[in-house]
Amino acid sequence: METKIIDGLALSKQIYDDLEKRIKKLKNIGITPGLAVILVGESSASQIYVRNKVKACEKIGIISRQENYQDNISESELLKHIYRLNKDNKINGILIQLPLPKHIDTHKVIEAIDHNKDVDGFNVLNAGLLMTGNPLFCPCTPYGIMKIINNENINIRGANAVIVGASNIVGKPIAMLLLQAGATVTICNSKTKDLESHTRKADILIVAVGKPKMINGSMIKPGSILIDVGINRSSENKICGDIDFTSVKSIAGSITPVPGGVGPMTIAMLLTNTVESAERLIKD
Repeated sequence: METKIIDGLALSKQIYDDLEKRIKKLKNIGITPGLAVILVGESSASQIYVRNKVKACEKIGIISRQENYQDNISESELLKHIYRLNKDNKINGILIQLPLPKHIDTHKVIEAIDHNKDVDGFNVLNAGLLMTGNPLFCPCTPYGIMKIINNENINIRGANAVIVGASNIVGKPIAMLLLQAGATVTICNSKTKDLESHTRKADILIVAVGKPKMINGSMIKPGSILIDVGINRSSENKICGDIDFTSVKSIAGSITPVPGGVGPMTIAMLLTNTVESAERLIKD
C-alpha cells in the first residue's frame, strides 16, 4: 500500500492566504489584529517557538507584541502584565509560552487571561464551552488536526478514533471535537493495558505522548489515518515523531510527517483564532 504523506505546511499556507484576505477587510475598517506573546525565561526551544509565531504574524499582517521576562519574575508581577494586556484594545489574543518556571502557578496564569483573548483556548471557561459543543476558541493543535482531517475528506462520522495521550492541550480537546463530529472515541494513556488492542482498531489514530517512535507498524490498522503530534529527538539526535514513520509507511492510508505535519497547522490555527477574535469586534 502506498501511504499518502499529508503536507501540513502546504495546508497552512492555504490558511494564511485566506487570513490575509480577512485581515485586509479588517484593516479597511480600522482594525488590525494584534497578538501578544509572553515568554518567561530563556529556554532555547521556547524562544524558537515564539520566534516562529512572531514571524508568521508579521508575514500576514497581524501585529505581534513579544514580551520577554526573566525566569525569576514573580507570579504577581506576571499577572499584572496579563491584566494590562486584557485591557489593551489593540491586543486581540494573548499567548503564554509554556512551560512556566516552577514557582509560577500555570493554572492561575491561564485563568487570568480574558477568555475573549484566550486564543490558546486553555482556560476553564473556554474548555467548558468546547465541552458543550459551542467553543469560543478551539485549542490550536486540535483545531489544526480537525482541519487536516477535513481537508483530507476523511469521513469522521462512525469512524473509530483512538487518541494516545490524554493531555488538556491535545488529547482531551481533540476527543471532544471528534465526538461532536460523530466519531466513536477511545482515549488511551500511559496506564492503558494492551495498548495495541486499541490502536489496531483505529480508523483514525492520533498520538500525542512525547515518546519517540512508540507506535510501530504492528500496532496499526491497514489503511488507517495517522496523526503524529509528537516532536522528539531520536537516539541518533534526529527529529522524529511518536510514530515510527518508516515502519508504518507502507501500512497506513495516510500520515502526517514530523516535521511538516501538525506543527505548521498549530501556528496557523493560533493566527486564525487571533483573527476570529478581531472579527468579533465587528459583531459585538
